[in-house]
Amino acid sequence: MASKKKDIGSAKRYGARYGRLIRLKAGTVERQYKGKNKCPYCKKVGTKRKAVGIWHCPKCDTTFTGKAYSME
Repeated sequence: MASKKKDIGSAKRYGARYGRLIRLKAGTVERQYKGKNKCPYCKKVGTKRKAVGIWHCPKCDTTFTGKAYSME
């Protein structure tokens, strides 16, 4: 049974290449770092990733470090 494109998310651009599980993992990771996250200082949802491991909250204007693809 073929996987649904919505399960893969943004990794659907890979088409039939690289295997289903790798595409699912890539979609999960991209959803984490491209989405908006909760700031650990002001607790507002809206923190975005500036670069690998560098996160920025526009509300409290705080730039801080975290993991490469997630803040936790």
